[in-house]
Amino acid sequence: MTELLAPFVEFGFLRRALVGCLALAVGAPVLGVFLMLRRTSLTAEVLAHGVTPGIAAGFLLAGASVPAMSLGGLLAGLAVALGAGALSRATGGREDAALTALYLIALALGVALVSLRGDAADLTHLLFGQVLGVDDEALWLMAGAATVTLPALALAWRPLALETFDPAFARAEGARGGLWHMLFLALVVLNVLAAFQAMGTLMAVGLMMLPAVASRHWARQLSGLAYAAVGIAAVSAFAGLLASYWLDLPSGPAIVLTAGLAWAVSVVTGPVDGLLQRAIRRPHLAG
Repeated sequence: MTELLAPFVEFGFLRRALVGCLALAVGAPVLGVFLMLRRTSLTAEVLAHGVTPGIAAGFLLAGASVPAMSLGGLLAGLAVALGAGALSRATGGREDAALTALYLIALALGVALVSLRGDAADLTHLLFGQVLGVDDEALWLMAGAATVTLPALALAWRPLALETFDPAFARAEGARGGLWHMLFLALVVLNVLAAFQAMGTLMAVGLMMLPAVASRHWARQLSGLAYAAVGIAAVSAFAGLLASYWLDLPSGPAIVLTAGLAWAVSVVTGPVDGLLQRAIRRPHLAG
C-alpha cells in the first residue's frame, strides 16, 4: 500500500493528475453507457475530433490559454453536433454520415491551424494531451464538467432512458426526445473538452467509452451499468498513472491501455455474457 500511494504523496503533479482523472471518471463513463446502449459509441470519438478547430483557433488567438481553447472547443463541438443533425434533417440523409464528414474536416482544419503558429510539441499536445501537466485552470475545467454533468444527468435520467430503450413510446408520450438529445450531446462535448486537457483529441474518449463498454459484462440494469463504468474508470485512472510512473510510460496512453485491459478482463471473466460464463453455461444447457 505504501508503494502504491508513495508517488502521489511525493509528487504534486501526480496528485493533480489523479484528481483531474477522477473528476473525469465520475461523469464521462455514464455518458458512455448511454452512447453504448444507443449504439452510437463512435459519436464521442467524432465529437472529440470536432472540437479540434475551436481549440486550435483559441490557441492561435490567445496562446496556451485554457479558457480560450475551452470556449473555442465548446463552440466547435456544438457546431459539429448541431450541424450534423440539421444537415441530416435538411437532406434526408443519415446523421452519422454527416457527423463523419464534419469531424474529418474539423480534425484536418484543427491540425492545419495549429501548424500555422505552433511547432511539433504544440501539435503533439493537441493530439495526445499532457496528463502530468494539468494546471489549475484545466483542473477547474475537469471538476466543473463533472459538477455540471451529474446534476444534468439526474434531471435527464428518465427521459434519456426512455428514449434509449423505447423511442417510439417516448415520442407518443411527448417526451421531447430532440431536446434531451441535444442536452445529452452538449454534455458529451463538455466532457470531451475537459478530457482533452489530459488526453488530447485522439484519446479524449478513452475514459468515457472503454469503462462503459466493459460495464455491460458486470450489470444488466442501467443503474448498475453506470456504477460499474464509473468504478472501472476510477480504477483505470489510478492504475494507469501508477503504471506510467513505475514503467516510465506516457500517462495518457497508460490510462487508456489500463482501461482497455479492464475491458479485456471483463470480456473474459465478466458474469454477464463473459466468455467464461458462456463456456460454463453451454455444457449445463446441453445436459
